[in-house]
Amino acid sequence: MLKLPEVLKEIEISRAAFYRMRARGKAPKLIKLPNGQIRCRRTDLDAWWSSMETAA
Repeated sequence: MLKLPEVLKEIEISRAAFYRMRARGKAPKLIKLPNGQIRCRRTDLDAWWSSMETAA
């Protein structure tokens, strides 16, 4: 599972831009852990990349 900074670095956008995408339902799926930390599964990020390729 990837931490949010790792996801942001990979997709090369700022945290603010990411949360704007998330509000529009266009961002990769995130998981909130019981300790409050945010993670993204590698499979979810890869699926998101694939959907972005299809949309282009």
